[in-house]
Amino acid sequence: MSLPHKNEEYGTEVYWDKRYEQEAEDASFDWFKTYADVANDIRKLIPSKAARILMLGCGNSKFSEDMWEDGYKNIVNVDYSPVVIEKMRNRHKDIRPEMTWEVNDVRTLDGLDTSSFDVAIDKGTMDAMMTSSTDVWDPSEQVIKDCTAEVSQVLRVLRRNGIFIYITFGQPHFRRRYLTGAHVTRNTSLEINQLGESFHYYMYTLRML
Repeated sequence: MSLPHKNEEYGTEVYWDKRYEQEAEDASFDWFKTYADVANDIRKLIPSKAARILMLGCGNSKFSEDMWEDGYKNIVNVDYSPVVIEKMRNRHKDIRPEMTWEVNDVRTLDGLDTSSFDVAIDKGTMDAMMTSSTDVWDPSEQVIKDCTAEVSQVLRVLRRNGIFIYITFGQPHFRRRYLTGAHVTRNTSLEINQLGESFHYYMYTLRML
């Protein structure tokens, strides 16, 4: 795995394309938590295995694969790296044909219809966009713009009663601003759950009302 020279490279398409080009065809990497770590929480939040799910910034994570094995077949995976999308499409097209893989930017979600998904999941993607700012207390205008754009687009594509699940190590006083505020133009409720016993992660659930 090729690590960046600077943390802010995590937020660039150039870094990810280069990294995925260098990695083996069967390589995988999961940020923060695996599906097994949060499966019980996911099953409670998504009781219907027929739910249409959008995986934001999927990378080469096994999270979608493991959800598929758990019965969630209707998953649309998006990432702005055409390199990883092509690799993942080839990896899964024969054995998990129901899953689809699309090149798309979470800040725009071009081509995805309004009110077309029941669930959207972000596990580390928004965090990668935050690496361009060195001050978590005072993030740059670009970080705020990128993160609020993602949330706005997610809310656009979610159906009524849909949910946005965001898994991160970011504490509420750093992350809440991106999940609430003027850019959230639809009625929502926010639930925050702490994961883990030593090093804490957080699961934010933004529910459409």
